[in-house]
Amino acid sequence: MIGSRRGGRRHNDDTAELNITAFMNLMVILVPFLLITAVFSRLAILELNLPGSSNEPVEPQDQVFQLEVIVRSDKIEVGDRNQGLLGVYPNTEDGYDYDAVGEKLAQLKERYPDKTDASILLEQDIPYDTLVQIMDTVRVSVDIEVNENDVKQLVRTDLFPDISIGDAPVLAGGA
Repeated sequence: MIGSRRGGRRHNDDTAELNITAFMNLMVILVPFLLITAVFSRLAILELNLPGSSNEPVEPQDQVFQLEVIVRSDKIEVGDRNQGLLGVYPNTEDGYDYDAVGEKLAQLKERYPDKTDASILLEQDIPYDTLVQIMDTVRVSVDIEVNENDVKQLVRTDLFPDISIGDAPVLAGGA
């Protein structure tokens, strides 16, 4: 009687087998599918140049053109940090006038062909979508050209691809 109650419970000599066949079938299908779809995924990254520290010593230099695009809730201002405003583009009934801003930037690119950097300054509470659209407007110009065979094609021209972003200066009078 003492030998039959060792450990207080009965031992089952049969070992339980884990059936992983269904799991392995799933992995055989899932792994190649994930590898194939991973190749087609594309990540778009815009490289931004953040302004340097304001405590750095500034060397006196000639008046260099420094493009600033200021996005306010009711308008977009294009200007030079040294010379002042070059154009003000109030909102239309459809919102911001990106086309007019793009035309002005194309004119500035013709005057300063070696210039590649620009600063985009935003007021608070400007939607993210507006930031993306103004960045696209500042970076590239897309025009439709018709060749001699009356075939239309899109022509992409880089304007100011090196973009820095920051806060817009507060208008005097709190407006």
